[in-house]
Amino acid sequence: QVQVVESGGGLVQAGGSLRLSCAASGRTFSNYGMGWFRQAPGKEREFVAAISWSAGNTYYADSVKGRFTISRDNAKNTVYLQMNNLKPEDTANYCCAATLVPRITSNLWDYVYWGQGTQVTVSS
Repeated sequence: QVQVVESGGGLVQAGGSLRLSCAASGRTFSNYGMGWFRQAPGKEREFVAAISWSAGNTYYADSVKGRFTISRDNAKNTVYLQMNNLKPEDTANYCCAATLVPRITSNLWDYVYWGQGTQVTVSS
């Protein structure tokens, strides 16, 4: 199993940056693909970014492409989400999740282990 805990959220002005971290427990972290999802109040959870177990492949939602970067450090059991040029519409609770699906995936149903999330609020 993998347990994940997110951190790094906060309040930032539009145009600012934040770096989210997702610390995972479990000796098999490197076997899992990882993803970031977000959920704003009154909206469904949506895909943000994903990274393969080897970090060789990444995939982004169109809404964040060019602004967000996902990365991972398997030696530290940590996944990161660097968010630049933040917009008010990026305001949401951001969760990371782990999947054993052997391809990069944006489907939240492919992810089996989820964290509680960290809140990101972007003011205009």
